[in-house]
Amino acid sequence: MSTHEPDRAAEVGSGAGGSVPRSLAEALRARDDASLGALLRARPDLLNPVPGDLTQLATRAGTRASVIRALEHLDRFTLQTAQALAVAPDPTTYDTLLALLAGDEGGDAGADARTVSAALPHAVAALREQALLWGPDDQLRLVRTARELLAPAPQRPSPTGLGPTVAETSAGMSPGRLQEIVTAAGLPSTHDPVSAVASLTALFTDRPRMSALLDEAPADAVEVLSRLVWGPPYGQVTAEPAAHLRWLLGRGLLLPTAPGTVVLPREAALHLRGGRAHRALEPVPPAVAPGATHRPAVVNATAAGQAYTALATVEELLKDWDEGGPAVLRAGGLSVRDLKRTAAALDTTEPLAAFWVELAYAAGLIAADGEADEQYAATPAYDTWLEQPAAERWARLVAVWLPATRTSGLVAGRDGTLAVSSAGRTLSALGPHLDRSAAPEVRRRVLALLAGLPEGASPDPETLLARLRWERPLRTAATSAEDAGDPDDLRARIARWTLTEAELLGVTGRGALSEHGRALLDDGVATPAEAAAVALLAPLLPEPLDHVLLQADLTAVAPGPLERPLAEALSVLADVESKGGATVYRFTPGSVRRALDAGRTASDLHDFLNTHSRTPVPQPLAYLIDDVARKHGHLRIGAASAYVRCDDDVLLGEILADKRSASLRLRRLAPTVLAAQADPSALLEGLRQMGFAPAAETPEGDVLITRAHARRTPPRSAPEPVPEGPPVPDGTLLTAAVRAIRAGDLASTTPRKHAPGEQSGALPRTSAADTLATMQAAVLTGEAVWIGYVNAEGSASQRVIAPIRVEGGFVTAYDHTADEVRTYPLHRVTGVAELEDEA
Repeated sequence: MSTHEPDRAAEVGSGAGGSVPRSLAEALRARDDASLGALLRARPDLLNPVPGDLTQLATRAGTRASVIRALEHLDRFTLQTAQALAVAPDPTTYDTLLALLAGDEGGDAGADARTVSAALPHAVAALREQALLWGPDDQLRLVRTARELLAPAPQRPSPTGLGPTVAETSAGMSPGRLQEIVTAAGLPSTHDPVSAVASLTALFTDRPRMSALLDEAPADAVEVLSRLVWGPPYGQVTAEPAAHLRWLLGRGLLLPTAPGTVVLPREAALHLRGGRAHRALEPVPPAVAPGATHRPAVVNATAAGQAYTALATVEELLKDWDEGGPAVLRAGGLSVRDLKRTAAALDTTEPLAAFWVELAYAAGLIAADGEADEQYAATPAYDTWLEQPAAERWARLVAVWLPATRTSGLVAGRDGTLAVSSAGRTLSALGPHLDRSAAPEVRRRVLALLAGLPEGASPDPETLLARLRWERPLRTAATSAEDAGDPDDLRARIARWTLTEAELLGVTGRGALSEHGRALLDDGVATPAEAAAVALLAPLLPEPLDHVLLQADLTAVAPGPLERPLAEALSVLADVESKGGATVYRFTPGSVRRALDAGRTASDLHDFLNTHSRTPVPQPLAYLIDDVARKHGHLRIGAASAYVRCDDDVLLGEILADKRSASLRLRRLAPTVLAAQADPSALLEGLRQMGFAPAAETPEGDVLITRAHARRTPPRSAPEPVPEGPPVPDGTLLTAAVRAIRAGDLASTTPRKHAPGEQSGALPRTSAADTLATMQAAVLTGEAVWIGYVNAEGSASQRVIAPIRVEGGFVTAYDHTADEVRTYPLHRVTGVAELEDEA
């Protein structure tokens, strides 16, 4: 505790000129610029808009919404300190606060007294910094709004479990009843209720006398007190209470608050607790324990492999949606059926498919096309992203994942934030209502805690969640409603999802933070975080290969990632059979026909395989290509509605005789031509199912090349994260804001001469002639004056200026309010007044 004593001593007697501040505004006025900047950085909502002076800043800092936001950002011990201040006398002393937290010496918490004493100065300093606490150490005052939020109330029990004081509970009690309680407690009678309450309060706060009184209590009465002591302090009694309850009621140890309801007074509960405001105090944050430890090289290699898999998964998703993805629901988002189909295409689970879809959406790689029948499709940004090196593509995905507020883990869950109906609304991937403002902060904090572990160590998840709960214990009503019935609150669930998503993206490997993942958290001036991560990851990624290994069973094995042109060509010629460290492709008649439909010839396919295979082309594969090519295009299909043309009339007769062609409703127009009442695509597919290899043709009679046409949306912007509150101001804005607040405060507090009958605080009012004369005189004497000014928008303000020059209907002056030289039109000056002489 000795290391904190100088800081505490500096707070004793703080205030303007060493006097005790009488208000929060005076306490803020005594701060230096660095302290004001720290307040505005910790509570950026106070800057919107910039307060005109310190009085406005203090008023805004005491509003309910701002205080709630500040309390939500306190750690557990600092919040427990604020809760103790809320049940302490107002004002209170530092020693009283320490006693409320540490308890009596020799009590149950006596062993923790040194820990509490060491941690308390930091908690008090944090409350002071955020303007939730003001005053010197001998007169500590919690901001009134914070006291109202944290103090006990019948409708809102205190987190401490304490009830109201004797004075608060007995406010409506009759004087006769108070005298009966005082007499039963063994105290002398008093002449008025105030003295009776003070006498009873003094008894309950006097440890020896209170112990003597409780020694006389019946055993059942002591049992009742033990059930109420740690809260809730309220209980129910009947119209004819038992003897042990009458003993407690007669001595004021239980006081009535409503018919049939009694409460244990705060002073009595504190005595029974040994002076402690909290049952379980947590002055020290719980440590994050390592779960397993691996060699850093293994962690980095595993994370790099996961990073490459992540890129391949996103590419596969976009390739699946290349010709147009699933339809957009009327309410927005993917249907459950489309999400299941996407999960099957990616060979993963639906929650993970939702994560990949949301990640691509956050990166601006997919969007709705905006057509009448709206569908999801790739954006032009996807083509640009594909051209980048692998490490840079990975960095782009991680860079949008870290600050994203859209939370894929909520997909298929119930939207508790809407509270429209008791059933809630099921959330869909890419749909609305997935934004959770706490997600970016939780993700970065989880990664920061991982970075604090030894290299190669993965965290124990439960200790990680315990640390996060300690750092942010207070939950809003909306969050609590959303988490009703869930053992984990929203922040805990986001933390669990972060561990999973970081592993999927390759930020971690085997649960431990990788070297390139660690670089993402260190945004230096010389090397940005993304560039540093790219430089560390690039050497770990495998180089794309330009060859495959053909096998006699009509398969090709890619022993690693393939170059993009080779992978795209091979995906047309063969079907992917299995994935993993090596990808296996299988050649089938259908896949070869697909390549021929795309405009490739048999010789093109042979040359392609000879060029890119490290093994000779197997004879079965060569025969397959030649056989499919020989049959391909022998039958020609065009639009009549549809027709079949073939030089071999015997083959056409075979088709007509086949019962499977009945649904196509074919008839012979000529020996080499059949007409159908089906459209060309249905006729083409029907004949292929019958075992033929027809080809579509153009109206000119040429073979129709059917290449896959990539579908792209118009240029789309990626979704913007929804911030939790106002952004944290940078140093330049803080400096300017503090300077403006100081200058405005100087103008509002500078003593000035008032005209007879003028109201204090009103703008000065003088005639144009008097205004001009006073300004010219101030130029000669160099003195500052006080003016009222109305700008072009009609907003009135008061300013302290030192006129430099008056000419042409304008006054040029040094404006103390803006802390700069400005020029003002004289016709906008409402009046001018001299400042009072300094005493």
